[in-house]
Amino acid sequence: MRTDRRPSTAVTIGTDTRRKAAPRAVVASLAAAVLLAAGLAGCSGEEPKDITVYSGRTQSLVQPLIDEFTKKTGITVAVRYGTTAQTAAQLQEEGDKSPADVFLSQDAGALGAVAKAGLLAQVPAELLAKVPAPYQHAGGQWVGVTGRLRVFAYNADQVKPEELPKSVLDVTGPQWKGRLGVAPTNASFQTFVTALRVQHGDAKAKQFLDGIKANEPQIRDNNIVIVGEINDGKLPAGLVNHYYLFEKAAELGVSPDQLKVKLHYFGDGDTGGLLNVSGLGLLKKASGNAKAKQFMEYLLGVDGQTYFATKTFEYPLIAGVPTAPGLPSLADLKIPAINLNDLDTLAASVEMIKNSGLTS
Repeated sequence: MRTDRRPSTAVTIGTDTRRKAAPRAVVASLAAAVLLAAGLAGCSGEEPKDITVYSGRTQSLVQPLIDEFTKKTGITVAVRYGTTAQTAAQLQEEGDKSPADVFLSQDAGALGAVAKAGLLAQVPAELLAKVPAPYQHAGGQWVGVTGRLRVFAYNADQVKPEELPKSVLDVTGPQWKGRLGVAPTNASFQTFVTALRVQHGDAKAKQFLDGIKANEPQIRDNNIVIVGEINDGKLPAGLVNHYYLFEKAAELGVSPDQLKVKLHYFGDGDTGGLLNVSGLGLLKKASGNAKAKQFMEYLLGVDGQTYFATKTFEYPLIAGVPTAPGLPSLADLKIPAINLNDLDTLAASVEMIKNSGLTS
């Protein structure tokens, strides 16, 4: 089972200093402590590597792909693992002294924060050309690798088809009192709230969060727990990312349609159907590093994209790589017209979530 869906902390996400962000020194020290405690690659005593990657995706998830890259190319990779928020904060603290060549992020907002700090170089044009424009930085300083769709998960025995919400804003209604699971410390929920702010304004986002809180939600640490409890009949519904259902099916050795948990896809451009991306940024110091660019090219090639489509059940972003069976085509979904470049104000979203009482 993947484990990169870890709850992020309010402090380490505060990389945007415009709204009461934590002092950078505090952010950096916390990030560094977590990274060091995780036993980072590239520590003293190890042989020097060709390139260094800061990864906001966990070792169990991406190391097999990195090992395959090394096997095929001979290029060795030192990887520093942490949450996306922690690695982004670490990069900003280190600045041009960072050993990192590539930033692998599970969220467009963190990539945007690092780009805004002036740390990223232009992604090579041939790599940008592989990915549709909505899934890359407007200035070409980061590029998406996979698509991650927000959905409404529900237990088919406990939620009737006519109850399914037409909009994510409807989950504050009385019929969902005590029945909805949310993971407010999770990065995907926080990015979703940022998207609400972008699409509807801060006042509407605050009203939504206050409505969720008043509705006595079932607070969980992460999406994995929510999907598991829905499938087990312990929870009627929840707001999650799409791939957790497919991971649960793989874990149990069954097809997705055999599970009790089902997915409801929001349409008509509703914020509840946000498509966020994991992505790559090339650090300025590595702008002339051909091996770093080769690593990025591998993740955006057929082998890398197929790995993510078949092992993590995320949407591949290059043409010619099929999605996991059972996933609707992105072309058939009416995804909200939210510019992913605008999702770089996570600190304000974390503060808003905390003020609603959903987190302490």
